[in-house]
Amino acid sequence: MSAAKISVAEFDAIVREDLTWAHDIGMRADEIAHGRAILRLPFRSSSLRPGGVVSGPSIMALADACMYAVVLSAIGSVKLAVTTSFNINFLYGALPVDLLAEGAMLRLGKRLAVIEVRVHSEGRVQPVAHATGTYSIPPAKAP
Repeated sequence: MSAAKISVAEFDAIVREDLTWAHDIGMRADEIAHGRAILRLPFRSSSLRPGGVVSGPSIMALADACMYAVVLSAIGSVKLAVTTSFNINFLYGALPVDLLAEGAMLRLGKRLAVIEVRVHSEGRVQPVAHATGTYSIPPAKAP
């Protein structure tokens, strides 16, 4: 298996500098390997919805950012890779604890990447959401 083309520290720097919305809510990478990533969203009471579960928009943001990390793990720091499709199924209410998103590459082509993400409450194996998405990869610049 190939080595990841971006490190946890490099991805967290992108979050801090270019994805300030994600940095503001504390999102960070726990692990990055080639074609795989685990991102964490620390629990904040402001992310709760009525009923005491973490809101859907918080879960969706974490899943999409995890897809971005997975893509960059395979192609390197190509900041203009963007979401072209995103689908999520909410399976269970997310507990008021940190959320973890575990993403994996399903297919990597020259211009598109297809990714799968499972989100779960920390300490639980059962996913609270399952997401799939496609990222558009910009063409490589000629040297």
